[in-house]
Amino acid sequence: MFSRVTGMAKKSFPLSRVYSLLEPGPVVLVSTARDSRPNIMTMSWHTMMEFEPPLVGCVISNRNHSFGMLKATNECVINIPTVEIAEKVASCGNSSGADIDKFKTFGLTPKPASLVSAPLIEECFAHLECRVADTGMVERYCLFVLEVIKAWIDPTVKNPRTIHHRGRGSFMVAGEIIKLKSKMK
Repeated sequence: MFSRVTGMAKKSFPLSRVYSLLEPGPVVLVSTARDSRPNIMTMSWHTMMEFEPPLVGCVISNRNHSFGMLKATNECVINIPTVEIAEKVASCGNSSGADIDKFKTFGLTPKPASLVSAPLIEECFAHLECRVADTGMVERYCLFVLEVIKAWIDPTVKNPRTIHHRGRGSFMVAGEIIKLKSKMK
């Protein structure tokens, strides 16, 4: 069924797929560690919540192995990959750390973080060491508020081509930089 919106024909879009229009940022790999066992979770449901201190809201399902690890340790690393390891990112998202060691299975390299026990993932171009700042919405919405306490970036990566989830196995690659001059009135 079509309707007229602002003079253009528009098609109704399924509510179950709205997330594919609003994915807020790049797909990331969240690393956690508990009892000396590291884990990786692929995540795209995150958003910046504050500039200083930097706060990030992350939705992690309570059915996910990483949920229990993050809840128990209150710390993690948000690792930001580029398109070069997209297959590994997707594979991490399609498996459970309860069943396998994702670092070994997918050939990713854990490196010690400076302020948290969760590892950095060497193959990613940026890393955000985080501590849980607020759990007030975890029970109802599985939403953790994380404070970034240390950030790392690879200075040799000049124009990172990040991947963005579009749903149902589809991804978009970002990386083109444009500068716009706005006219303030």
